[in-house]
Amino acid sequence: MERRQLTERAPWKSLEDHAAQLRGTHLRSLFADDPTRGERLAAEGAGLYLDYAKQRATDETIRRLVALAEDCGLRAKIDAMFRGDKINTTEDRAVLHVALRAPKDRSVVVDGRDVMPDVHAVLDAMARFATSVRDGSFRGHSGERIRNVVNVGIGGSDLGPVMAYRALRPFSDRGLTFRFVSNVDGTDFAEATRDLDPKETLFLIASKTFTTQETMTNAATARAWVLGTFGGDEAAIAKHFVAISTNAAEVTKFGIDTANMFGFWDWVGGRYSMTSAIGLSTMIAIGPERYRELLAGFHAMDEHYRTAPFEKNLPALMGLLAVWNQSFLGAHTIAVLPYDQYLERFPAYLQQLAMESNGKQVTLDGTRVSYETGPIYWGEPGTNGQHSFYQLIHQGTKLIPCDFIAFCRSHHRLPPHHDLLMANVFAQAEALAFGKTAEEVAAEGTAPALVPHRVFDGNRPSSTILADELKPHALGALVALYEHSIFTQGAIFDVNPFDQWGVELGKALAKRIAPELTSDAPLAHDSSTNTLIRRYRARR
Repeated sequence: MERRQLTERAPWKSLEDHAAQLRGTHLRSLFADDPTRGERLAAEGAGLYLDYAKQRATDETIRRLVALAEDCGLRAKIDAMFRGDKINTTEDRAVLHVALRAPKDRSVVVDGRDVMPDVHAVLDAMARFATSVRDGSFRGHSGERIRNVVNVGIGGSDLGPVMAYRALRPFSDRGLTFRFVSNVDGTDFAEATRDLDPKETLFLIASKTFTTQETMTNAATARAWVLGTFGGDEAAIAKHFVAISTNAAEVTKFGIDTANMFGFWDWVGGRYSMTSAIGLSTMIAIGPERYRELLAGFHAMDEHYRTAPFEKNLPALMGLLAVWNQSFLGAHTIAVLPYDQYLERFPAYLQQLAMESNGKQVTLDGTRVSYETGPIYWGEPGTNGQHSFYQLIHQGTKLIPCDFIAFCRSHHRLPPHHDLLMANVFAQAEALAFGKTAEEVAAEGTAPALVPHRVFDGNRPSSTILADELKPHALGALVALYEHSIFTQGAIFDVNPFDQWGVELGKALAKRIAPELTSDAPLAHDSSTNTLIRRYRARR
């Protein structure tokens, strides 16, 4: 049966008509005409509260978006993912990050095998190892206690661990120092290790294949750094390195004891892997018990997404509203604004999660799309962003929907800090929605010449996500919320959110160019690239 293009579907056309009807309606009017809007346009699940009343949407908008989701088969796609079907069709793989945080008694079958015993075997092995580092029973080659843990990875093998570590610092063992190396730029490794003692340092090398160019370049540098301290004694490697990988041959060749190799599976995509063995640094930092609280938060949101009706389903609502804002209101980005300094790396984490997932130009059957797919995610913690880019959000010519993320309680009760922080969250969302008219500005006694400069149009959409406190459970629920929101968008756009062929071409060309930089070999690139290489050769 021929697949219908998204824009030809009846619910899509219905939403186009609806958007045209709403285009001239301001949020001021929507709130004035509907006194219960703020209480009604909200949903709750897995400990998170979502207020979407300040979106430029009505109950009818939600009904039509839900109809689009149903027409696009969102429920069937959710069920297929949780069931272990091979929904990553371009790589013929299941997509089962949800299995990584499911309880032991859940059964998930892939290729005739229940994967849950393997998942929990790895979790148990991680817990034993994390405990041995934390209690000092695992020691370095010279008998020194491990006091520094350096995670070496890139992409999903770095962004998730560093985000989680910073988010959960209040729960981490402060007697341990954690560093993260990802960039192949030598500066990253040099600065991460400059004040560390190799005798007290453990490296976690995170590469599924143990061949990732950037990661293995940094791993080789780390290996030489350790061996330099121990006079080249190869036996030191097994006491200062562990592997998060599935390539036992390469891990052994490197010198790592395969007893300290923690594996994961091809049905775990890199950007969805922070609850796999990639989370080993997180578990060492916060301990196995807190780590299981993190997994429980993920699982609670997984179950909410799997079972809740779409009109009360937080990830579905957020995904559908993202489609609404981009495809029908003309917004091309989403600003993610966490009002908690511990979430400083959360926007960067979401950049990969969202844009590597849905930055696609063909549908599942290979047809070129005739519509825009994944929006751009970006952001910065509040209140810093207020003194940076909020000017453009409030008074610029671009429509930028915002996700505000905040917590009712802070880990640091320093009056009046948290109350002031929360006042800013609520004030910014209110200002974006309602703005300030020329009449209101003039009534304040503003000079006529300045009135246009101080007008805020408002009608700028936002959602606010509230939780009680940034604890492991809440972080898990928050990450899963965005994972499933992005899956929802991919299901509507009819793209594969689980491959990333777009990263391959540049990597292949870099492998070709690298040896050319240190030789006099003739060049066969375009004239610009050839000129740049020659200039580099002459000046390096």
